[in-house]
Amino acid sequence: MSLEENLSRVKSRHEELRALVTDHGDPGSAEYTRMLKEYADLTPVVEAIEGLWAARRELADLEALRGDETAEAEMRALAEQEYYDLRERLPEMERAVLLLMLPKDEADSRNAILEVRAGTGGEEAALFAAELFRMYQRYAEAHGWRFEVIDYGDTGIGGVKEASAVISGKDVFRRLKFESGVHRVQRVPVTESGGRIHTSAATVAVLPEAQEVDIEVDEKDLRIDTYRSQGAGGQHVNTTDSAVRITHLPTGVVVQCQDEKSQHKNKAKAMKVLRARLFDHERQRQEAELAADRKSQVGSGDRSERIRTYNFPQGRLTDHRINLTLYKLDKVMTGEAMDEVIDALIAEDESARLASMQ
Repeated sequence: MSLEENLSRVKSRHEELRALVTDHGDPGSAEYTRMLKEYADLTPVVEAIEGLWAARRELADLEALRGDETAEAEMRALAEQEYYDLRERLPEMERAVLLLMLPKDEADSRNAILEVRAGTGGEEAALFAAELFRMYQRYAEAHGWRFEVIDYGDTGIGGVKEASAVISGKDVFRRLKFESGVHRVQRVPVTESGGRIHTSAATVAVLPEAQEVDIEVDEKDLRIDTYRSQGAGGQHVNTTDSAVRITHLPTGVVVQCQDEKSQHKNKAKAMKVLRARLFDHERQRQEAELAADRKSQVGSGDRSERIRTYNFPQGRLTDHRINLTLYKLDKVMTGEAMDEVIDALIAEDESARLASMQ
């Protein structure tokens, strides 16, 4: 189907939905709600299509006027200038329409579960994992998102073995979903007396938050263990068995939470993470089936893929998937310059998906 056929199809569907919700819909029915949502989702797309068509008609009129030798010279000169200005803007208008028509990732509007784990590199990797966790926390705060810690496995000297949090707000998963993968750090550790640069790594996973309707978890499939929360250096945070570890027996997925003093709250948070992991596993499976060529997307979705290097001696960040290099590592780590990286990743993903449509 050509682009013009696609545009006409969307316009026709919008008109059909308008007639259905106006004349035939039962406002109390689920079908009416579904149609109303589809109509609302298509409205900005149709407005952009109509704007594009109007611009094309205007371009044709201007072209006719600039070639009309019976018209006044001043009018023809004005039409000439407007013609070239509009012709220059037209590709961007077409791109905007195509972006609106791209299939939406239903998970984009969801909250996200962030998981950060220390990788190779011992205590230096644990220190870097803690810095990454704080980086995302600052980025969330800058966007007015809520950052709720679920688990924080403190090493006792500033590092973290693994940490997780729920990040809630507008379009959280859309903006963070490309952060999953291996983050590599190059720097001189504080403990290094010789001044040699060491390389270590941490792994980040960003999962869309799942609802109970997305993933049905049978209690019979769970093993729930309770234990005392551990603080830095192995000291007990409290004297009750409030920490919770849940094992999903069919898949072997293990989640734990010890951030709350209440066992009930810890279990609820752990279940939230479990559902997110199971939901993400199913999404990955479906995407693998649908994507014939995953290389056209930003990254492969493989959590073992090295996606980014943080070089502290040079103040340089490099994202290997899109060959992006920024010499403002300090501002990235404070969350201030994170949008530059994330916007570039989103733009690259959109370009790849647009290319696959044409």
